[in-house]
Amino acid sequence: MATLWNKGTQAEEMVEKFTVGDDRILDQRLAKYDVMGSKAHIRMLASIGLLGEDEYAILDKGLDDIAAEIAAGTFRLEDDVEDIHSQVEILLTRRFGDIGKKIHSGRSRNDQVLVDIKLLLRDELKAVRDEVLALFRRLQGLSEEHKEVLLPGYTHAQIAMPSSFGMWFGAYAEALADDMYLLAGAYRIANQNPLGSAAGYGSSFPLDREMTTRLLGFSDLEYNSVAAQLSRGRTERAVAAGIGAIALTLNKFAADCCQYMCPNFGFIKFPDSLTTGSSIMPHKKNPDVWEMVRGKCNRILSVENEINLLCINMPHGYHRDYQLLKDILFPALDLMHSCLEITDRMLANIIVNTHILDSGLYDYLFTVEEVNRRTLAGTPFRDAYRQVGIEVNEGRFKYSGGDTRSLKASDLGHTHIGSIGNLCNKEIAAKMEAAANWD
Repeated sequence: MATLWNKGTQAEEMVEKFTVGDDRILDQRLAKYDVMGSKAHIRMLASIGLLGEDEYAILDKGLDDIAAEIAAGTFRLEDDVEDIHSQVEILLTRRFGDIGKKIHSGRSRNDQVLVDIKLLLRDELKAVRDEVLALFRRLQGLSEEHKEVLLPGYTHAQIAMPSSFGMWFGAYAEALADDMYLLAGAYRIANQNPLGSAAGYGSSFPLDREMTTRLLGFSDLEYNSVAAQLSRGRTERAVAAGIGAIALTLNKFAADCCQYMCPNFGFIKFPDSLTTGSSIMPHKKNPDVWEMVRGKCNRILSVENEINLLCINMPHGYHRDYQLLKDILFPALDLMHSCLEITDRMLANIIVNTHILDSGLYDYLFTVEEVNRRTLAGTPFRDAYRQVGIEVNEGRFKYSGGDTRSLKASDLGHTHIGSIGNLCNKEIAAKMEAAANWD
């Protein structure tokens, strides 16, 4: 295998296979970012005199050619090449001779992979942000559309108090706004430049790290070279925490949908094309999509802990263990994108039951409303509570505020902030806008 570190000896094939693992496959994902980092690096090298301007022009054009191959899908890691960094340097050396060998001056594969991953994670996080924003808008739209439709609320899996579809959809929209703050934190950690830290202890070359920071569009530097190396694992863990927060929100929403689709509830349904059937039970419309969202989000939630376990007990500096971070995080990002996409697709086709309260199952949904009505009329709260409790126990409770089968959310007189009569969707939209403003 062609290795940049070859000094005349070669590792055994078994050792190479074991240590490289799937890294060459995963490195395809880093290819365009490796070229981006290299373009910034050689521009900086030319500015400090380690490359002539004519050499810079040749290498820059060569990197543009490789970038075009990557974009066209024709770029591949050769079978005997260890990683993306090696492949790019080998191609430049093959095409331009000794000039290609100069590209690595002042850097190590340690800071090279760091900058590649940070550039990739910046783009991934922005993509997740946009998907979350699309889902947020979908939920807010559904909240407004169905804000008058009452929905039974539950505590301890027992019928509790009136809620509404407006409140249900709106709740998950606001939860995503909170998740966005964590995602923004991960982005800020990823958006720092480690290039120039080399193997973790800097370089005797007069590297202009502020220049590469500007060229790569990072908001700041990771100043201390050791701290830059310490960011390996820390950055991935921050990203895992950010997508984990979203996964927890989607997981809970999916669990709600599985329950609400059950015919015993019948609160929501979806077109047949978005459900699945049974091999022997012809009546079944299974919530397989929501079950898979729930399960896949559980897997995403495990990633932060897996990263913690991988990175614990290692002293500072680079260790080959870090290579496994790609195996852990990259598939989780793919799961996150797919879960956000399918959730939005499902919600675009959700059908809400507007007649849930026609069932006598929900006659006791309004006991608290009745207690509050009597309290507002002058009965002490504890006395009103006892009166209604006795009526329930004796089977003669009846809500005095109207026919429960025709009530709308606005009929219940809930006016305080965050109640079913005052959902504050505009305020929640402003919260999301602030959380998603990373630029």
